[in-house]
Amino acid sequence: MKSIFNLSKGILSVALISVAFASCSEDTMDNINKDKDHTTSVPAKFILADVITATAFSNIGGDFNTYYSTYVEHMVGVDNQLANAEKRNGEPSASSTFNNVWGNLYSTLKNARIAINISSNEVTGNYTTKGIGEVLAAINAGLIADSFGDTPFSQAALPELANGQPQFLTPELDKQEAIYTAIMEYLDAAITDLPKGDKSDEIGEYDFIYKGDGEAWLKLAYGLKARYTMRLLARSSSKDADLQKILEYVDKSYTSIEEQAAFSIYSATNLNPLFDFQWSRDGLAASKSYADKLIERNDPRLRRIFCIGQGKLTENENAVSIQVTGADDPRFLMADNGTAESVKYEYNTPIFVYSQTCPTLLMSYHELLFLKAEALARLNRKDEAANALKDAVVAAIANAETGVSAAFNAPTVKSYGGVKETTKAITATEAEEYFTNNVKPLFDANPVKEVMVQKYIAFLGAFGETTECYNDVRRLKAMGEEYIKLDNPYKFPLRAPYGADDVSANPNVEAAFGNGQYVYTDPVWWAGGSR
Repeated sequence: MKSIFNLSKGILSVALISVAFASCSEDTMDNINKDKDHTTSVPAKFILADVITATAFSNIGGDFNTYYSTYVEHMVGVDNQLANAEKRNGEPSASSTFNNVWGNLYSTLKNARIAINISSNEVTGNYTTKGIGEVLAAINAGLIADSFGDTPFSQAALPELANGQPQFLTPELDKQEAIYTAIMEYLDAAITDLPKGDKSDEIGEYDFIYKGDGEAWLKLAYGLKARYTMRLLARSSSKDADLQKILEYVDKSYTSIEEQAAFSIYSATNLNPLFDFQWSRDGLAASKSYADKLIERNDPRLRRIFCIGQGKLTENENAVSIQVTGADDPRFLMADNGTAESVKYEYNTPIFVYSQTCPTLLMSYHELLFLKAEALARLNRKDEAANALKDAVVAAIANAETGVSAAFNAPTVKSYGGVKETTKAITATEAEEYFTNNVKPLFDANPVKEVMVQKYIAFLGAFGETTECYNDVRRLKAMGEEYIKLDNPYKFPLRAPYGADDVSANPNVEAAFGNGQYVYTDPVWWAGGSR
């Protein structure tokens, strides 16, 4: 940006003359400071390219996903901030913990709203592009509401005024319930707009998910309707009716894994966010409570998804890590939840921390199938629910193998010796046998519980799905269904704290934050709380 301090010394000398300085109007000085080198109006497709990237990398795959992995015991924090989060030592309640993603979320939501406004021009008539913006606005609004509960929304993340100032300097907090109304309105608008197409300047290659395919985005919109309707189940006044709606939305969504919303542009230089974090920090280890659920079911993923800690490699093992063959492997070493030593390289790690090019999923096919299975199980349509759960488990295992393969083929990891593969991939036939022999008996004993445990197992990975798992755990708690056994002896964080930038700058947020300890006592509204 241009500044008066970049002007020549001669002009500065004139400016320092008091009479001349006094004659300069405020408007003239503002004009001098304007950035005239960058456009202030661009096509929506360019804005949405940034929105898609930020949504996937920073907001879905970033800090939420990493920290929440310790809350739900997908992984164990063993170093620095993650060790603090594991032991609830400041991190879960500090306003600094999620400050980066707080800012990213509001910036992304604002850009999505700008893209929607641009695409709403009747002359332009880019309805598919507008619908994509509406879907992305719904996703980011969901991340904001689910994590923070009551939070700035209707007065926040808005385009600036003509003078470049925010419309509201200290936006008020909206109720989480009201934000959820807006989420559904975004999705309903998208469902109307997406099939209409674009009259000009189609988004095409700037859509990193579906290349401007409105029908594909429409299926995602219906899938999200199913997700968010299920999220509100504890607050539903007509649960059976809402469960039926979920089934209707699922029927209009994905029909195969190829249709899921995958952000798949990671490479040797564009790094999957989980890999990026672990490769630079090494702060996460494999979780004992998670592994125990696999052991209980003799789950074939036991032989595929864990690696030895780097500190356990011998001198002649020329590799970054080696795949653990199962619970009977001599080097099978999980970290105890909440009580593990805060030490790097000691414990096993999930193999997914090496999945350098693994896609981030805005919504997966297996999530959709688990929603279907849960709805059917809660409606007591047991046989249909069993079939849906079988499909979900098979799809989830196939997805896990995608993450495992990404670890074995990670370009940076391979340059250091790679991860050594010691077991064979799980086939679809083996996954089906696992369901019949191991999962089905547990499903028969308690259908909803086994659906939720299998969904919990499936959401570990480098795909960014741990945040959804955290939402599920809280939703089940609100319904009095403690189906996901967690072993960490410390208190469970019920929400994320507000970001430091607004805790210090917005009195409304500061008052709601207090000392931050509300994260342990106040559930969000859809989980039974008041805010």
